[in-house]
Amino acid sequence: MPMRKGFRMTRQRQIIIEELRKMHSHPTADEVYDRVRKRLPRVSLGTVYRNLETLSQSAVIQKLELAGPRRRFDGSLSDHYHVACVNCGKVEDVCVEPSRALEDSARLVSSYEILGHSVKFLGMCPICSKQHPNLNSRTQLSGSTGP
Repeated sequence: MPMRKGFRMTRQRQIIIEELRKMHSHPTADEVYDRVRKRLPRVSLGTVYRNLETLSQSAVIQKLELAGPRRRFDGSLSDHYHVACVNCGKVEDVCVEPSRALEDSARLVSSYEILGHSVKFLGMCPICSKQHPNLNSRTQLSGSTGP
């Protein structure tokens, strides 16, 4: 996605990007704000929210809408997948090569020019799995596909 016309790299945006790229936990806006505030004590939460939105729309960062109601952000623009815990909302990278075969299959059955794809995996993190051993995660994921 090309950068939006009129996009300016301000000092606030640069610091938000720097702090986000230091965090590999796919933080929420509140978590980014806590880090940015240490460097910019007068920055407001609203400013961080607006800048995260602008940066994601300008393809400088990724906005993730995975598990739970809160959006998370990723400073890495590399092609990769994510897995989200349906219980606690934790998000991690999935280190598998993105599937070009999936895009090829979509091209065959669609009249669209396929530009890319997004895949999210849902599951339970190891901590939640231990805390809830009798919970069948497949029942939580009704409507999702599986083996």
